[in-house]
Amino acid sequence: MDLSIAVSLGRDALWMALTIAAPILLIGLLIGLTVAFFQAVTQLQEQSLTFVPKIAAMIVATVFFIPWIAE
Repeated sequence: MDLSIAVSLGRDALWMALTIAAPILLIGLLIGLTVAFFQAVTQLQEQSLTFVPKIAAMIVATVFFIPWIAE
């Protein structure tokens, strides 16, 4: 296998992984920022408050995007 072919395959694999993971990660990011803003405004610093909504939103996003990911 030529080095340029290996680099091309690696680049394509990373691009595909990023494309598949991006919608779920972006939803987690948006929910995390929203919760962080809410905590900053209310001065409520509960650690579990940040994780539970992010995990729930990312699970819902995964279920929603499964047909697109499987394609």
